[in-house]
Amino acid sequence: MADVKTYMRPMGAWWRRNPYYGWYMLRELSCVAITAYALVLLAGLARLAQGPAAYAAWREGLASPAAVLFHIIALALVLYHAWTWFKVMPKTLPFITLAGRRIGDRAIVTAGVTAAAAASVLVFLAVSLASR
Repeated sequence: MADVKTYMRPMGAWWRRNPYYGWYMLRELSCVAITAYALVLLAGLARLAQGPAAYAAWREGLASPAAVLFHIIALALVLYHAWTWFKVMPKTLPFITLAGRRIGDRAIVTAGVTAAAAASVLVFLAVSLASR
């Protein structure tokens, strides 16, 4: 009897073969930056609990060029991650009809992005008014 070999499909760098998979992997990898940013905020909260001097030192650390670069990269990845979730919104919602017509995917994505931008502006205004 001949040796029978099980077929093993090659899996190395599968995500590089199709640009769609590359963008998918970038979105999934963005959670690492989001987690790191959450840890930075958690460290700030811990420093705040330790007193004004510790909190001031933490804030000084955020002014370093490496920290600024990290925040710029984290912001770009968070925006990309959010954009991909807005793009999938029409696929996950039940059909929405208005005056007997189905609302298009573009309108749903636009409404979601607009609502998020408006909420962000309101939070920014509330924080800046509270800090005065």
